[in-house]
Amino acid sequence: MKIKFIILFIALCFLTSCGSETTPPPTPTLSPLESTGKEVFNLHCATCHSTSSDTVIVGPSLSGIAARAGERVPDQDAITYLQTSILKPNAYLVEGFPDSMLPDLAKRLSGEDFDAVVAYLLTLK
Repeated sequence: MKIKFIILFIALCFLTSCGSETTPPPTPTLSPLESTGKEVFNLHCATCHSTSSDTVIVGPSLSGIAARAGERVPDQDAITYLQTSILKPNAYLVEGFPDSMLPDLAKRLSGEDFDAVVAYLLTLK
């Protein structure tokens, strides 16, 4: 009787320790270019744009922009859409948001920073 109890106890301990918690997926690691882009975004873009889907600051949230950008303009890929949106902020206005993005923002960025912020935006899926 005592041995059956011990075996049952060990089996219950084993079963309760298996799979009761789910491990969240690992956070993707950004490349050096994407990391630089995140820094540039935080310096120049995050005052108006959130990367959280449920947060709107001034402009639209950019959560999921990597997926939406390639679908916004027919026959245009996500990279071209993002580049144009930064270079010509009033080219593609999101319904419900004013034309309030700084028109000279792209001129404030070096070519490397411009490419980096586009690369970072492409990680926001």
